[in-house]
Amino acid sequence: MAPPISPNGAAPRCEHLDGLEPVTPLSDGCRDCEAHQDHWVALLVCLSCGWVACCDVSPNQHAKAHYEETDHPLVGSLEPGSHRRWCYVHQRQV
Repeated sequence: MAPPISPNGAAPRCEHLDGLEPVTPLSDGCRDCEAHQDHWVALLVCLSCGWVACCDVSPNQHAKAHYEETDHPLVGSLEPGSHRRWCYVHQRQV
């Protein structure tokens, strides 16, 4: 018998995905970068509250700062067609 497929795909199980509800992104850009006329590399959406912020390879790392301020553990990519999610607690894709 084949093992059950993880809801995380090939990634190890992440309990932060349990009970995750869909969120609507609150903006289409990083508001913190826009306020300071900075740029970003890519955008992430907080999967707890919908806050949109620049990714960790962007100069200001506002998504990581949002996690550190709120303890919201999961972000997802805002790239069209992407299903990538990152858990800041486990420091890995989920």
